[in-house]
Amino acid sequence: MEEARRGFVSWTEERLRLGAIREFLRHKTVPVHRYSFVYYFGGITLFLFIVQVITGILLLLYYRPSADAAYESVQFIMSKVRFGWLIRSIHSWSANLMVGWVFVHMFSTFFYRAYRRPRELTWVSGALMLFLTLAFAFTGYLLPWNKLAFFATKVGTELAGDVPLVGKYILLLLRGGEDITEATLSRFFGIHVAILPALATVILGIHLALVQVHGMSRPISVRAEREIPFYPNFLLRDLAVWVLVLALLATLATLYPWPLGEKADPLAPAPPGIRPEWYFLFMFQTLKLLPSRILLLEGEEIGILAFLLGGLVLLLVPFLDVWAQREQASRWVTAVGVLAIVYLVVMTVLGLALPAI
Repeated sequence: MEEARRGFVSWTEERLRLGAIREFLRHKTVPVHRYSFVYYFGGITLFLFIVQVITGILLLLYYRPSADAAYESVQFIMSKVRFGWLIRSIHSWSANLMVGWVFVHMFSTFFYRAYRRPRELTWVSGALMLFLTLAFAFTGYLLPWNKLAFFATKVGTELAGDVPLVGKYILLLLRGGEDITEATLSRFFGIHVAILPALATVILGIHLALVQVHGMSRPISVRAEREIPFYPNFLLRDLAVWVLVLALLATLATLYPWPLGEKADPLAPAPPGIRPEWYFLFMFQTLKLLPSRILLLEGEEIGILAFLLGGLVLLLVPFLDVWAQREQASRWVTAVGVLAIVYLVVMTVLGLALPAI
């Protein structure tokens, strides 16, 4: 038996070179200081993504992406499939938590300047994952084909249509026509389960590889008290955090099952108070507050351009920070981050508190 085990280990080692991976992990360390808890934020985001993939595959076994069957298939999952309601609730809750945690992870990385040399590409890949996460949320929201999702998607695609010059083409590309129809559902389904997962797998793989190559950054002006091995010390702690997050997901999904709502009726009027999900409320509220015209452009067009510019700035943060250091303006980088958080929180709260029009 022992000889067979050694033979199997030797066979796998010769082909997979697992010893090299173990040797790399054995020499990888994680600094310990009073802000070490931020190192778990990336792992939490990764875990929520894994939950999304697993629960999404399980839902895909029963889901049917057509206007006549999408709502009924989700209804069947929730009422007939054993533990189907739990799987769908975990999928929905983990999606919302993932969006929120990506923002938390991004801002913690920003304020601790973990994007500085040589980690610029780590930041860029992380920013791209943020954009992909929002795209996942937007395309997945329509798939149950319920009333709120239908009209929220109608509003969201109309905003995409406000992009100057190319907005009309983007709207037609997303909807598959002028209106929200079964073609829109099919496109969103394909984007959600094929295109976005493929892109996310590549970018996430690059991001994780860069994190492993460059290691954990420590905040500026913070001295590490000591260092612990990544494997097995930090890895076991990270797995313990994953268990806690799983417990939180199970609790939320059990006590507050995600509702399905009413089936979408394209001929019915939009329900009063329609608004997007919380992670898009800051955009929604900002566009509501803008005047109808600003100079020669529509107010919404100016707002969309501002959001596109903000996304570009977010992507280029490491390179803009280099310029700020050279110009002795690093403190302004922190001020911009604080203002961004205040803006996101205030606009989201206003979007929740004020009546939607």
